[in-house]
Amino acid sequence: MFNRFILIVVFVPLAVILIALAVANRELVAFTLDPFNPGNPKLTLNLPLFIFLFVALAIGMVVGSLATWVKQGRYRKLARQRGVEAENLRQAVSRVPAAPQGSAPGTALPKPTA
Repeated sequence: MFNRFILIVVFVPLAVILIALAVANRELVAFTLDPFNPGNPKLTLNLPLFIFLFVALAIGMVVGSLATWVKQGRYRKLARQRGVEAENLRQAVSRVPAAPQGSAPGTALPKPTA
C-alpha cells in the first residue's frame, strides 16, 4: 500500500516532469570537450539537450550514492563487528551445560576465574 502511494505521489509527477523536459529540449546542442578549439569535430558531441540533462542527473545520483555509501562505512563495520560478537555469544551460550533438575536458577554458569 505504501509502495503504491510513493509510486503515485512521487514517481508519476516526476515522470511527467521529465517527459515534458525531454519534449521541450529536443534541439541539438554541441557539447565540446576541447575548450581551446570548440570547433574540433573529434571532441564535440551534437545531441539533444535532454540527453545531456538526463546524463548529468544519472551521474549526480551515482556520485551521491557512492558518497553516502562511503560515509556510512563505519556503521556497516560496526554492525559486522557486533554481528560477530553476537554470534560468538550465541555459541558460548549453547556450549554451557544445562542446569540439573532441582538446582537453583543461575547456578548453571561456571564461576569466573581471576
